[in-house]
Amino acid sequence: MGNGAFVIHVEPKSRAEKFARDAEERLAEAVGLTAAIGMRVTHAMIAPLSRPAPATLLGSGKVAEIAIAAKAEEPEIIIVNAQLSPVQQRNLEKEWAAKVLDRTALILEIFGQRAATREGRLQVELAHLTWQRSRLVRSWTHLERQRGGFGFLGGPGETQIESDRRLIGERIVKIKKELEGVKRTRALGRQARRRVPYPVIALVGYTNAGKSTLFNRLTDAGVVAKDLLFATLDPTMRGLKLPHGTRVILSDTVGFIADLPTELVAAFRATLEEVLEADLIAHVRDAAHDESEAQKADVLKVLAELGVPEDRPMVEILNKIDLLPDEAREGLLEGNARGKSAVAISAVTGAGLDWLLARFEADMTHDNIEMKLSLDASDGAGLAWLYRHAEVVERRQKAGNIILVLRIRPQDAARIESHFPGKVKRNQKIAADL
Repeated sequence: MGNGAFVIHVEPKSRAEKFARDAEERLAEAVGLTAAIGMRVTHAMIAPLSRPAPATLLGSGKVAEIAIAAKAEEPEIIIVNAQLSPVQQRNLEKEWAAKVLDRTALILEIFGQRAATREGRLQVELAHLTWQRSRLVRSWTHLERQRGGFGFLGGPGETQIESDRRLIGERIVKIKKELEGVKRTRALGRQARRRVPYPVIALVGYTNAGKSTLFNRLTDAGVVAKDLLFATLDPTMRGLKLPHGTRVILSDTVGFIADLPTELVAAFRATLEEVLEADLIAHVRDAAHDESEAQKADVLKVLAELGVPEDRPMVEILNKIDLLPDEAREGLLEGNARGKSAVAISAVTGAGLDWLLARFEADMTHDNIEMKLSLDASDGAGLAWLYRHAEVVERRQKAGNIILVLRIRPQDAARIESHFPGKVKRNQKIAADL
């Protein structure tokens, strides 16, 4: 048996009426997903489909054509970029004498290999079990793992467990309980951040749009950033100080993808709760990708499925402008200066990042209020506390006191007033008093 993979993109003839994507782009994405599990693609093709065959999805002629190629090249695995029923998968494996994965199984395999945290592994396992429960047409393995993946590709190191609905059901119940604990922990973390309190900006976008590269550029976090689909699976959060001193928390999240398996959308809600709770959503787009608009639609669809309110503040970021022709790149950067709604940047070169940070700050502070506060010059602790918890706009010394002008979020006003009783004054014309 070889070590390569065949990738077959199934293109229903009715799809063109519903989707903007070109079949070649869909095939290229499927090849990228296959590469993401470390498989070398030796054969890739588009299989037009006028009417699905109940037994094999593809028509008998196409199945026979692929069988001949598979016999000649002996691929280790054949990826069918479509959703297969258990019976279709089993029949195709017999016809082609090779392991067959459909799109859902492929994405689950990637997530199984990439999840780094215990939470991530639990979420992937839940998604895998939920999907597998309805597919008990043969024995399967890997309820528990000693290494990455969920066993679609086989290999040593996994624990063999009988494919029994009762065992799967019990394991699903157990995982859900553990994930509830994770959610409670994350909720406590959010409460702690509210006490800090720093607003949260969540980076979202199609997989491989450059979110992690941007995250690293802004925070020096050292998050894995590769030209690879689903390079980031576990959420990462870091503090970020904006140009005028506003402090925020930046969150990097898992990339979205077209036709994301519904099991994964459900299983990853705990991870993506940071998006639901974010004060601002930063939608990172690959401006150089031919399917950028279609990818945008996919991301917005997943956000809606997650329950993100339509009125949630969002900034659109056109990334990878360094890959565009000079004229197009300069035009987008000029758009930044003209105040266009989307901010053009290159996370690799740093172009446009000043505009992006300024936009973050404007969106984070547009409803902020100003307060004037008189502090004893000897109160170093109080002064340090204010610099940690508010934006200090002005500071002056006057008769043994420090006069400060603060800019804060409305919801934080009462907290500062209670911390410095009798010393705070709300006044829109503060500057005139100094």
